[in-house]
Amino acid sequence: MNSDERRFEVLRAIVADYVSNQEPVGSKALVERHNLGVSSATVRNDMAALEDEGYIAQPHTSAGRVPTDKGYRLFVDRLSEIKPLSQAERRAIRSFLDGALDLDDVMRRSVRLLAQLTRQVAVIQVPTLSRAAVRHLEVLPITPSRLMLVLITDTGRVDQRIVEMGDIVSEDDVAHLRSSLNQAMAGQKLSDASAKVAELPDEVPQDLRDPMLRLATVLIETLVEHPEERLVLGGTANLTRNVADFPGSLRQVLEALEEQVVVLKLLAASRDPGRVMVYIGEENEAAEMRSTSVVSIGYGSRDNPLGGLGVVGPTRMDYPGTMAAVRAVANYVGEILTGR
Repeated sequence: MNSDERRFEVLRAIVADYVSNQEPVGSKALVERHNLGVSSATVRNDMAALEDEGYIAQPHTSAGRVPTDKGYRLFVDRLSEIKPLSQAERRAIRSFLDGALDLDDVMRRSVRLLAQLTRQVAVIQVPTLSRAAVRHLEVLPITPSRLMLVLITDTGRVDQRIVEMGDIVSEDDVAHLRSSLNQAMAGQKLSDASAKVAELPDEVPQDLRDPMLRLATVLIETLVEHPEERLVLGGTANLTRNVADFPGSLRQVLEALEEQVVVLKLLAASRDPGRVMVYIGEENEAAEMRSTSVVSIGYGSRDNPLGGLGVVGPTRMDYPGTMAAVRAVANYVGEILTGR
């Protein structure tokens, strides 16, 4: 191999040892632990070159070196492929997620699983209603003058609203209202459905205009025009296991996770289900996240991206393993939600 390839092998060995041991890595340890095929003197020269180029740094007066953000970036960019999870790991993921009861349960199970697999903080963006399409709308009588709207989307999300009708509505009228609403909304993106729903009061028989207006108003105001954007987090306590990885900044990271806006912005940029994105240290736009790395990916399909998921952890991270876990969980979450 040429000198550049050899230096990258030295960098890769430094990354592996530092991620594993959290101790600065010296040339002697590299020669002993890794089959680099060169002398200690050559390794020292390569380490000096890597340090001059900003890929590794000396944290204090010891002989050891640690990777920099630039070094981690080169390491991640040079990964020829993401090592797939084992068959047993994939079966465990599928079995765990297949047991989910509804969308919220899928979200909770996903972050719990991803946090366990990576030992980092896992985050997933709940699909917003504006990106969902209507699978079915159920209209159920609670009392003769009170109805429940149950909106079921193609992402598996279920939203319920109680509507006071102000007057008694017969079973036949409920059936007519249900049929009219489903004909207008089924298969429509919720962001497009509001216009169709708004027209319905003028299209139903005169005696149903008032009840339809009440139902349409609730649908438009609470389900279509105000979609919520939220995250589900899991494994936050994992950050506190390695406080030394966040010198003076762990509190800022925890506050950013709690506020969610910063992480939502990062996940919004990771909408491609086919590509794992890695933001390392200073690459994170938000100052409070610059001691972290964020590994994320979109889930759903290219034609119907539903949201993003990923993990947040220190820059001293098992990048290949984390990237594989993030991609695998995203694949299964996408399959479960788009297959429902």
